[in-house]
Amino acid sequence: MPVGMLRTAERPWEFPVLTPGSLQAVVFDFDGTLAELTIDFGAMKRELLALVQVVIPTARLVPGIPALEWMEIILSPLLREAPEEALALRARFDRRIMDIEIAAARKGELFPFVRPMLHRLRGDGLKLAVITRNCTQAVREVFPDIAEYTDCVFARGDVSRVKPDPGHLHVALQHMDVEACRAIMVGDHVLDIATGKGAGTWTAGVLTGVCTRQNFVDAGADIVADDGAGAVWAFLELHKFGRLI
Repeated sequence: MPVGMLRTAERPWEFPVLTPGSLQAVVFDFDGTLAELTIDFGAMKRELLALVQVVIPTARLVPGIPALEWMEIILSPLLREAPEEALALRARFDRRIMDIEIAAARKGELFPFVRPMLHRLRGDGLKLAVITRNCTQAVREVFPDIAEYTDCVFARGDVSRVKPDPGHLHVALQHMDVEACRAIMVGDHVLDIATGKGAGTWTAGVLTGVCTRQNFVDAGADIVADDGAGAVWAFLELHKFGRLI
């Protein structure tokens, strides 16, 4: 069971005093964590399937497999048999998924607590990062001034392998020169918990996306909170009282 399952404070960016050395960085997911989740992933997968079936009529969706990983499964045999056709299909897939992401971003917005929270955390000397499977253009559509509030952002196009591969998180930690044990990964999906655990950070699940409290408990999250501000607040409170070491 997670050590912290706290609700958001009335003014969640008024965190407890930071214990020196206890936490050096917070790494956030983006969609569903800092911004409203506006992508209909089911509709997106069906649209991508129709695109793929033009080339591979036998292609079918695989339940529980995200679109990016599903595409790699579909392309694997085609890359061996017809590499040029496979690369052309991948390019069309990438363009379409980016178009869907940007269109969804234009309908979204940041959660109200985000800028005050990030401003407060930076004021306390914490390093802040965002890692996301989304594209850079979609992130900046929703949060155009993100560079003023974070130390780094690593979107899908910035890394060779995206989360839940821990390498995605390691890139951000290396950029900030922070050890994994001094960081916490905050996200709205169990993939974020798997990413943090794989990288060796603390982990926090937030209930502003599609996953439930029980989903995060089952995934082994260290903290479950109503939102990103509540997750950081819970971590600092628990560390303050010696329940996280």
